[in-house]
Amino acid sequence: MPKLAFDIGFFTELPKLQPPVRKGVLDAWDKFDRLTLDQLFKDPGLKLESLENARDKQIRTIRVDRFWRGVVLAPPSGDTFVLLRVMQHDKAIAWAKKQKSSVNQVTRTVEIRDAATLEEITPAYERAAEASPRERLFAKFSDGDLKALGIDDETLRQARSLVDKEQLEVFAPLLPQDQREVLEFLAEGYSVEEVWQEIVAPALHSSPQPVDPQDYDTAIQHSRARIAVVTASEELQDILEKPFAAWRIFLHPSQRKVAYRPSYAGPAQVTGGPGTGKTVVALHRVKHLLGYLRDGDRILLTTYTNALVDALRAGLDMLVDDPDLRARVDISTVDGFASRVISEIPGAKGLRPLTQSEEESRWAKAAQRTGFTGSPQFLAQEYRHVVLAQDIRTQAEYAAAERRGRGSRLSASERPLVWRTVEQFTADLAAEGARTWLQTCVEAARLLEEKGPRYRHVVVDEAQDLHPAQWRLLRAAVPARPDDLFIAGDPHQRIYDSKVSLKSLGIKVTGRSVKLRKNYRSTQEILRWSTALLLGRPIAQLEDENRNDTLLGYRSALRGEGPTVHAAANEEAELDALVSQVRAWMDAGVGTGEIGVSARFNKTCAKAVSRLTAAGIPAAPLRSADAAADTAAVRVGTMHSFKGLEFRCVAVVGVNDGALPFPKAVTSAELDAKQHETDMMAERCLLFVACTRARDSLYVSYAGKPSPFLVEAGV
Repeated sequence: MPKLAFDIGFFTELPKLQPPVRKGVLDAWDKFDRLTLDQLFKDPGLKLESLENARDKQIRTIRVDRFWRGVVLAPPSGDTFVLLRVMQHDKAIAWAKKQKSSVNQVTRTVEIRDAATLEEITPAYERAAEASPRERLFAKFSDGDLKALGIDDETLRQARSLVDKEQLEVFAPLLPQDQREVLEFLAEGYSVEEVWQEIVAPALHSSPQPVDPQDYDTAIQHSRARIAVVTASEELQDILEKPFAAWRIFLHPSQRKVAYRPSYAGPAQVTGGPGTGKTVVALHRVKHLLGYLRDGDRILLTTYTNALVDALRAGLDMLVDDPDLRARVDISTVDGFASRVISEIPGAKGLRPLTQSEEESRWAKAAQRTGFTGSPQFLAQEYRHVVLAQDIRTQAEYAAAERRGRGSRLSASERPLVWRTVEQFTADLAAEGARTWLQTCVEAARLLEEKGPRYRHVVVDEAQDLHPAQWRLLRAAVPARPDDLFIAGDPHQRIYDSKVSLKSLGIKVTGRSVKLRKNYRSTQEILRWSTALLLGRPIAQLEDENRNDTLLGYRSALRGEGPTVHAAANEEAELDALVSQVRAWMDAGVGTGEIGVSARFNKTCAKAVSRLTAAGIPAAPLRSADAAADTAAVRVGTMHSFKGLEFRCVAVVGVNDGALPFPKAVTSAELDAKQHETDMMAERCLLFVACTRARDSLYVSYAGKPSPFLVEAGV
């Protein structure tokens, strides 16, 4: 029986389609599901038409509604059709006529290229290359090397006409998908062998058999990284109603290889920039591990914040249908897990964790009692980064402790007084029935070390923001054996002061670490703009803090318009401009629930909600209970609360001097030069995280003087 599958290009554009058009897609899919092949071609409502003067007679159009048409690949073999795009009638016809399909003889996948446009522009680039004194972009790679990676003769000609990466960016959206990735990797400095391992090897792993260039049905089955076969109308309806979640059903071969590897010999790690699918890989890893649990075994899926816990729970619900299996996964923050461990002790009392301001006040009181004349800020950081980070329990251990990473000097004669102040601080908290969150984690880790681990597997998301004390707790929660820890994180998104070296904690991922480099959320234009905020600044790896991470090769699968930066005279004018921007998005067909507004401070968020609401635009605070259920409202939240989320359109407001960096969040260079650098990087990463929440459109504004981060990045 015929069936209609969906290309990832369709899902990329899906959020832009209005509900009636999505309903038309569902109706078309239903016809493919019900009718025979002969009936499909004769159906007057579907109008499965061939096109005159088309580059490829296998590419046809179907009617979605009166004004919209779908472009489908109708292969000569098999009965699986692929919906490539849904566009307005005339645009769909014009686009379809220019496309050409083929089967990649190396990766065994179906590819689509804009043959007409490529044929039109290639001669001009060839002439320019002949006249240019510069070396060709791919000059060091032989034709044989390129063909071994799946580059066919047509694309080879186009590749040989390029002299720089900027020209490749022009060609990239027009090229066949796998071949485009090969060229992008090579242009970023990767070797032929590395590209083979990244792109070709995963494809061969899933299907080592050769593919007939005319056997599209088999090639479609090999293209699951880009083509989804939906088997139930309920599944498709859910995808169409939640278009932002649709991309989660796709796993690139490199992602699938990580998520569904049968077993790892020990802790494993996946890293990558925003939007590369780390969380999706982590969720798929949980699904894989659930299939091998023995009786009584459980999995802990953990992360940093409650908002991310909610997102993980929703993601697992989408991925794992069996409620009995889902019930074997505990999903919580690391701090929440620590509290649960302590609360389960017979006779344990619930101790109240301190807020940051309360903690600083307690340090000031402890210093006053011991006569320590340094700042409370120094004491809090010393306790966090030295005492708790190294699990120091005695004065002798503190006297011998390394203070690597601390820029403030502390002589041996000064350490006893600091230690007495630490003891005073902890004694005062115990007397008041209070503790810090990190103290809770330390105590829980000690209890697990005594009583034994709780889980068979622990999967960690947003790992870059966890403190060494939290890592020791997770290490104690699972026995050291194959598949014990699976870790997903990105040091470029480290927005809390928790630099850590997994290696120093005995969590060794060497040989079991994979880096994802392709962004599936934001457009290349948004990605390039946001990445400029961090370029040239060292970012320590998760595995080893003595080695730096890099965004080399980090790129997007999507193309679109560049971000907009708006300068306002004052805050009132900036809020007025925000209202105008949100209205413009709405007028373009963007739903209010697909729009996010982010700012550094809660007070700025409150003003944005008030101004949008007063203008008749539904808006709600991201943290409010109502906002969680109200998908028809613009979501407004702080940059911290936006972590892990995504929206079709994002406005980042209040990016002023004095807000980013926020002086109170940055240690003075005089007090601790190294901590000052760390705090400044956290503020940069915070802006980077907020901007990379955007999928299609990013708007950044400030009132008065812009943040120096914008100035330094040249944006």
